[in-house]
Parts: sequence; structure tokens; C-alpha cells
Amino acid sequence: MKNTILEKIINKKLNSCKFKDSTYNGLQIEGCKNIKKIITGVTACQLLLNEAIKNKAQAIIVHHGYFWDNDPKCIRGFLRTRLKTILSNNINLYSWHLPLDANLKISNNFYIGKTLNINIKGTLNPYLWWGNFKNFISGKELYKKIYSIFKRKPIYISNTNKKIKSVAWCSGKGQKFIHKVLESNIDCFITGEISEETTHYARESNIHFFSAGHHATEIGGIKLLSKWLSINYTDLNIKFINIHNPV
Repeated sequence: MKNTILEKIINKKLNSCKFKDSTYNGLQIEGCKNIKKIITGVTACQLLLNEAIKNKAQAIIVHHGYFWDNDPKCIRGFLRTRLKTILSNNINLYSWHLPLDANLKISNNFYIGKTLNINIKGTLNPYLWWGNFKNFISGKELYKKIYSIFKRKPIYISNTNKKIKSVAWCSGKGQKFIHKVLESNIDCFITGEISEETTHYARESNIHFFSAGHHATEIGGIKLLSKWLSINYTDLNIKFINIHNPV
């Protein structure tokens, strides 16, 4: 498949044009024109680049790419090494950030809702979803469930023994949305990260709060995209590789 055609296909599927993002969504670094083998992962770190070379891939697709608004405007150190690796091996680098958080079927948040068996009701904003469990569940039970699915012990904050029915969630760095969750009278909030003040907000508001890991909560979107591409474009050879990140 031609590299620019692949970009158009994914942009259309994820409706990328509607997002105002802090990075570029699509083909960030142009490589060879024709693509057969693709490596996918969460972040375009050096270890993932090395795996792409080892697998003789023509393309890499990630959730976290390069060229963020707040990045330094110079090419030095590890960034120079990464770019040299990609360019010298003629690899295409694609990245989709917010589109892979918010899409209704192929996204991190969709994956979280479905794997936790939440009845998805809607969104409180495009990146903050909410729903209900079929039956009430205790905080301890949900802790075990999150640990089992995301393979990482979550940080669990709670000052209440009440059971959980309603839940809101946001993949990645979503702790800033806790005020919206509190306004909505929801029992539990799950996100990737936690800030110092989040602990006090959760305790004093009597909700259950889980920080399940930024990386762990953002594996799902890229895996769903990989699966969709494999099913619909059988000429592509796609392999997801999870580079461990404890955060």
C-alpha cells in the first residue's frame, strides 16, 4: 500500500480533521513509498524503532509520536538518534493522538469501557466517558479487575465503603477532569495518572479513584486500530509490540 493512501484511510476512519491537537496526526515522517509490514505501539521510543528495524518494517504507527507543541525546537540528543534511525532506514512514522482517545469504536476509552464490562452511556466531554456496571461492585473488586486487565497495580484512593455503580474514565493524563466527575455525581473515576491534589479531592468527595497508568490505559486504542487494519487490509502485515512502561 502507498504510504499516503494509508494516512488517508486512517485519517478518515478516526475523523482526525475534527481534532485540534498539540501534535500532528498522520504521517509525521515520510519514508519509503510502498508499505507491506507495519509495527504498531504506544510510543515511538528508541526500543520500538529498534524492533521495527529488526522486523524489517516499512512503517511504524503509534499513539505518541513526535513534534509536540512544547518540545524543544532543536534536534539534539535522543531525538537526533531517533530521527537518524527512522530516516536512515527509510521508515514511515505515523501518529494519531487525540483521535485515538476519543473515537467511538477505535480508541483507548472505548477499549477501557469494553474490557471492564461497563455499559457505556455517553461522554461528559470528548475524552471523558461514563457508564454503569451491570451490578454494584466494591472498590476492592474493581481494583482486582483493573490489575488483571492492565497488568499494573493501580493507585487506589478512597475514603468510602459505598459500592460502585456509575463510573467515569479517561485514558492517559485525565486527572484534571475530576471536577467534572464530581459535578456529575458519579461513584468512581478511572484515569491513567494522578496529581498530588487528586488524592485529597477524591477522599473529601467520597468517590473511588483509580490511577491505572498512562501507558497501560493507552495500549487499547492502537491495538484496536491494528486489528481493524489487519481485518480490512489483508495485504498489510501488522504486528503490535508493547514496550513496557511502568508509568
